Amino acid sequence: MKQLAIIGPTASGKSDLAIKIADKIDAHILSIDSLSIYKEIDIVSAKPSKIERQNVQHFGIDILKPDEYFSVDIFMDLYREVVSTCQRESKNLVIVGGTSFYLKSLMQGLSPLPIINEEISWHVQTKLLDLPKVYAELCVIDPLYMKNISSNDRYRIEKMLLIHEASNLSPTEWFHKNPPKPVIEDLDIYNIEIEREILRERISKRTHKMLQLGLIDEVCFLEQKYTRFPHAMSSIGIVEVLEFLDAKVDKEKMLENISLHTAQLAKRQQTFNRTQFENIIHAPLEELEQIILNNTIFQ
Repeated sequence: MKQLAIIGPTASGKSDLAIKIADKIDAHILSIDSLSIYKEIDIVSAKPSKIERQNVQHFGIDILKPDEYFSVDIFMDLYREVVSTCQRESKNLVIVGGTSFYLKSLMQGLSPLPIINEEISWHVQTKLLDLPKVYAELCVIDPLYMKNISSNDRYRIEKMLLIHEASNLSPTEWFHKNPPKPVIEDLDIYNIEIEREILRERISKRTHKMLQLGLIDEVCFLEQKYTRFPHAMSSIGIVEVLEFLDAKVDKEKMLENISLHTAQLAKRQQTFNRTQFENIIHAPLEELEQIILNNTIFQ
């Protein structure tokens, strides 16, 4: 089994390219997208449609409900399952998505999390309602580790609290006893290069298309079914629609905010992709397909 990764900022054309490549090299696709993992978050995540997924089997899409817990550790287990499937079915693997942190984690490895049951998860979610208090408590428990975490970084505060509640150890103690181990040793990575102005235009067009597809109705449905409590409900595209529903902004401002925040995310993704990987191939979208297909590992 051969594998490669296609990364790039949001709206850069990763999914379409991955489907083309996977079809030509007889591969399955594993999505590394923090929202596509969730069922019912379809328009906001801009996940490939079921029609687009017909000819190539996709993994990492529609796995969890929006109120279910998800972590990089769960993603690593998913990757191992997908690799086993590819080996069993004599398929190659294309990894694609915008959450390159997942890919970085596969290559560097992460310390495993302790076992987190529903009782611990619910207890942690309840405590997080008072984020400043939780942050202050964790700073007392583990001042060394928490000095690198912002007081409003809810995601990382939640993870540290989960580790402490489930293990009765400070995060520093837990990570020391459970060092990371790489999951992928060698991988060809291709990054889509795109000019910022072109990307902004693509983001704006995609945002307006999302509205036409029923973005507001989807967010209304998600809020009614899952409330605003789950972590997924704080995602770009959902937060801005909720502000519109709360009459804090009009529809045009809502669209403007989604485009702006998505562009800011894309900038962070581009910086991450340029700085966090070694031996990575950077090229424009229109050139990458041929570059990948010319790679000798598939000859």
